[in-house]
Amino acid sequence: MRYLKHTLTLLVVLVAMSCGNVLDKQPLDKLQGENLFSNPEGVKLYMANLYYQLPIEDFTFFRQGFNWNTGDPNNGGFAPAMSTDEAVHTEFGDFIGDGDFQWWDQGYKLIRDVNILIDIIPTLDVTDDERKALIGESAFIRAYAYFALVKRYGGVPLITSVQKYEGDVEALKVPRSTEKETWDFVMKECDTAISNLGDSWPGGERRATKWVAYALKSRAALHAASLAKYSDRAPISGTAVDQKLVGLDKAAAAEYYKAAIDASEAIINSGKFSLFKPSPATPDEAANNYRLLFEDPNNAPEEVIFIKGYARPGSGTGHNYGIWFQPNQTANGWPHPGRMNPTLELMDIYESYDKPGESAPIATSAAANDLTDYTGFNASKQYKRFDTENDIFKGRDARMWATMILPGTSWKGQKIVIQAGFIKPDGAAQIMGGDPFTHNGTTYYTYGASDRTKYSGFDTWGGNNTRTGVSFKKFLNEGLNIAPGWNQCVTDFADFRYAEILLNYAEAIAESGTGDKVKGAKALNDIRRRAGHKTEIPLTINNVIRERRVELAFENKRFWDLIRRREYHTLFNNTMRHALLPILDLRATPAKYIFVRINVPRSNPSTFDYRQYYRYIPGIGANGLVQNPQY
Repeated sequence: MRYLKHTLTLLVVLVAMSCGNVLDKQPLDKLQGENLFSNPEGVKLYMANLYYQLPIEDFTFFRQGFNWNTGDPNNGGFAPAMSTDEAVHTEFGDFIGDGDFQWWDQGYKLIRDVNILIDIIPTLDVTDDERKALIGESAFIRAYAYFALVKRYGGVPLITSVQKYEGDVEALKVPRSTEKETWDFVMKECDTAISNLGDSWPGGERRATKWVAYALKSRAALHAASLAKYSDRAPISGTAVDQKLVGLDKAAAAEYYKAAIDASEAIINSGKFSLFKPSPATPDEAANNYRLLFEDPNNAPEEVIFIKGYARPGSGTGHNYGIWFQPNQTANGWPHPGRMNPTLELMDIYESYDKPGESAPIATSAAANDLTDYTGFNASKQYKRFDTENDIFKGRDARMWATMILPGTSWKGQKIVIQAGFIKPDGAAQIMGGDPFTHNGTTYYTYGASDRTKYSGFDTWGGNNTRTGVSFKKFLNEGLNIAPGWNQCVTDFADFRYAEILLNYAEAIAESGTGDKVKGAKALNDIRRRAGHKTEIPLTINNVIRERRVELAFENKRFWDLIRRREYHTLFNNTMRHALLPILDLRATPAKYIFVRINVPRSNPSTFDYRQYYRYIPGIGANGLVQNPQY
């Protein structure tokens, strides 16, 4: 499915939910289902309801759940990236709690709803082609639902038909399947969807196609393969482990890597997809192309495989990235902007064009311990000096400039001021506070400007300014001023895009040692070429993972990459995340900028517990299921 743009979009799905409430007022038993599905419009409405419930991890996905955009969705501006090494929240330092990222009750509601449709498809008065498409769509939706469950809980009850209460509660209880059985069920449902769905929909609707199903299989199979290969990085024990309800044998990795390779290859070899603007002439052009891809993914029909759309501003139909994450200077009256703060860890991952194939951590001095010194300004250190607030980032990967608003760069016609302080001519440091200072007739301000409306960094008022040294850009629309209210943003979200498929393909080949390594390297380097890189690099797992972090930043992939590769507990073990302070150095004439690497101000260390690789299963007392380890 390429650019799907007309009727029954997920945008319209959200609008249609006011009608969908009818579906919640009474149980849909077989008779009522027949009445509903006897009308083609009823089938459309019901299918729209199913698509609305898909666990798509987009702009309205938060730790609390999915579709968090009805009424007053005030979660304080948190996003999943803030539970990783990609970002921190401006004001708060919460990490991952046991109640976060749950999806149990909602998941089984969707499964029941799709089972109702699956059970009744054989009785519908539709053409064979229509019946085949319904079978394919239903399988895709059920695969998506079980994928969301298995990656959270491991093996779960596999319920494949509508349950009816006939006086015996115990008869309704379905035990957990093993984790392997659950992953295999997801693969099987993807295959059913692939074999029944067409290339596209006649009206261009945003509905599943065989290519969307292949994309889901590519993502899910890679996840399962990684779990099998790396589960011993975080050994756990208990009844659920003994019964194989959680955990995969290493031997299973090969079959899942092959499934990921085959699904990815089907998309690649189809010739129906390519990267958006794949050959920029300059890094500046590459940065602008990458920004445009996310500002409106509808402009990239060749790359976007599946879009979740937002129809119009308002409750249930818009989202809040445009208000929470704008820098303070362009908040347009919203009182709490600037809350997504990309970390120094992410900044350090980006490459320099003159040293391809390796990260280029931001060096602030020539000191041997520079990259590990987070103790703050040191008057005796010989800091590198720069003419502007962003010269230190010059020559780095174009995607950095398109993903982050760097200090001193322009956004919406304004120079975004991000400054943490200054060094007086006598060497005294004034950082993160203090009064204005006048020198040679010029007055200098700690945060770079005299008025709070004129800067976007470090001042603690209202929790509105970045505390990492850069602000956020990806997905924001530079040409629009978002109204200061809930759900006013209507940027669409690319759930599956071709670049992810290329990265899945490259990783599966690199990790498994199978598949066409030449094609795997090409997939990796094609993505890099789109970012302005001219030099090819070899296919290694380190190169692929670095590329995933850069290319897929803030697309809610990093959380699950750390989960599936069992790297979370190593990365977050009493760990502080870090910031980069731009500081005006008045010891030089004319004044220059220096930069200081520090722990994120007003933050605490974070630790990821082994048990958090699986979420706890709610309702154990009633449903009789085996709980996950250590809960």
